[in-house]
This record gives sequence, C-alpha cells and structure tokens, in this order.
Amino acid sequence: MDDDARKIRRPAPHDGCPVRRADDGTWQVTGYAQARAVLRDAGTVQAGLGIETVEKLPARVRRPVLYRDGPEHREHRRQTAKYFTPRRVDEHYRDLMADVAERRLAKLRAAGEAQLPELSFETAIEVASAIIGLTSSRPGIRGRLERFFPEKFGRPGLTSFHGVHWLVRQNVNWLRFYLADVRPAVRAHRREPRDDLISHLIDEGCSDAEILGECLTFAAAGMVTTREFICVAAWHLFTDDALLERYRAADEPGRLAVLHEILRLEPVVAKLRRRTTAPLSLDGGDAPVTVPAGALIDVHVDAANTDPSGVGARPLAMCPGRPADGAALSFGDGPHRCPGSGIAVLETDVFLSRLFALDGIRMVAAPRVTFANDIGGYEIRDLLVRVG
Repeated sequence: MDDDARKIRRPAPHDGCPVRRADDGTWQVTGYAQARAVLRDAGTVQAGLGIETVEKLPARVRRPVLYRDGPEHREHRRQTAKYFTPRRVDEHYRDLMADVAERRLAKLRAAGEAQLPELSFETAIEVASAIIGLTSSRPGIRGRLERFFPEKFGRPGLTSFHGVHWLVRQNVNWLRFYLADVRPAVRAHRREPRDDLISHLIDEGCSDAEILGECLTFAAAGMVTTREFICVAAWHLFTDDALLERYRAADEPGRLAVLHEILRLEPVVAKLRRRTTAPLSLDGGDAPVTVPAGALIDVHVDAANTDPSGVGARPLAMCPGRPADGAALSFGDGPHRCPGSGIAVLETDVFLSRLFALDGIRMVAAPRVTFANDIGGYEIRDLLVRVG
C-alpha cells in the first residue's frame, strides 16, 4: 500500500518541534497530543473564522454558538446536545438520509451521469435543513448557499474597493437567505412549534437576526463540510480497489471505520485557531514550552492527524481500524468539538454505500481541487460520475 495515501496535498507547516513560534508571532502546533491539549484547555477561546467581525456586533446581540466560550457556550451545548445523540441520529435521521440519498441517486440513474459535488451538496442541504428546521424555504436554497459560500471568497474588510465589494455582496447574500429561508421557517415554527433547533432558539427568545446567524453557522458546519467529505471519500474509493472492496464487503461499523480513516488523512478543516487567556504549558518535545496569555495559536489538524505518536505507525497510510480515536482531530476536540460528527459520518455512509451499489458506477476523471487557506480547507469540484 502506498505510504502516502492522501489525495489532498497540503504543504507541511514545518518539520521538527511540535510547538513553535512563527515569524508573525503566532504559535504553530503540529503534534497530536499538543493539539488536543490546546483544544481541550479551558484557557483557550475561539479565534479566526470571522470572529473579529462578530465581535463588532452590539453587545445585546447574541453570538452564534461557534463564537461563544465559557459557561454560556457550555450551557448552549448542553441544551442542544439532544439533537445530536447517537440514538436520535439513528431514530430520527437515518430514514431521512436514506430517502434523500435514494432521490438524488435516482437523478443520477436517469441522467446517466452527474457532478458528485452537486449531488452531495443537495443531500447535505436537505438533511441539515430538516435537523435545523429550515423546511419552509422557497425554491433555490442551493444557489443561495453557493453564493454565500462561494469557491472564491475574496478578502473582507473596508480597506479597498474589493473589500467594500465583498461586504456589499455578503450583506445581499445574508438578506436573500433570511427572506427566502430563515424568515419563512421562523414564521412556521411560531405558528406550530417543532422538535428542532429553530424552535429551541425561538423558545430561548432569540431574535430573527440571531436565528439567522445560527442557521448560517450550521449551514457551514453541516452542509458545506459534508459535501467535501462525501466527495473526498468517494474519490478515495473510486481509485483504491482494495479499499472499495473492503468498504463494500463490510458491515456498517466496518464502513464507518473506513470513512473515519479517510477523514483522518483528509480533514475538511485542517487549521483551527485559538487565543489563550492564560499562560499555557505544552510539551515541546525536548522541553516544555509556555505559550503566553493573549497569544494566537494555529492548530494544524492535518499535521496532528499524521503524528505517529498519536495515530500509530505508517501515519500516512490508509489503515482503517487504527487504535487512535476514529477520525483523530478532524472534528476538533474539547468544548468546540463538532456536535454533528455522528450525523456527518452516517450521512456520508448512507449516501456512498448506495452510490457504490450502482451497476457500472465510475469516476470519469480526477476532480479539480482548490483551497481555502484561512482554514486549511479544500473544495472538490468537477468530480463527474457515470453509471451504466
């Protein structure tokens, strides 16, 4: 087996010390144990992911859960944990996932070919929308989300014409998504409360603007990333006969082990940023390293996930069933660990197990890959699949 099974070729952050201070003053963490310690430490808080813009909102406006820390964040996660338990995922979402996958693959069978990024995005949107409560949308939600999360984002800010253009464009996209998706959902839920996230937010007294922020946060976390996960997993299976044979022959736990290993090697979000609020001591390899309070830390998930001290021998090889914790740090860790990780993996398996059961299914050509450097993420496009 190839010693480096990765499809996504990211530059190595550096060689050597698992904790180091970069020339720009940020701290770079690449070791598995050190990365997990940063993500779990109570003295680190969220940074990056646009938090600088969110912090400019008026104090009375509640921040989306992604941008909160401490007791307020813990309480929100406690109250919403019921929507993501393994039992609820199995009892409430499995049949939905199967129905959505079957309808998308029926389109593929009818047309004979399709772009997998489009099929997977439509699948992720419909599943996440049901969980969130975005079930009263006007037609065209995929287009609205693609405009909000474009392949090329540009640079935010007001320092240039391009920055102003970015701000205007995103404000228009916010308004479109609110008018066509969030406002109809909120109105429907106020008339008839349901057991989903939007009803929970309404019960908490959130304004429409605050609900919009939460919905966009979950859209990014539950729709955009799942699309990329489905595509990269399919790419591996299309090009590795032994892995595909193993996946097809396995029971569900065995298939999930394959998907976890793919995600360990190909984290959709490969860089997480934290800011320290107190000094943080980390194992620097040769000696302890103290990161001072107020420092920015970049956790390189891709490097940590291939640290042999954390994931075992041959860390770049595809070895499903490693003793390491599933997908390692691909869903994060600590207070901000992705609550929907079980949904994402099961949804991917439900879709791919049916895709690879189609007669004559094949990938026409290798896809095109672009990168979102701020989060170390990738975007897979032009992955054309054909049946028959």
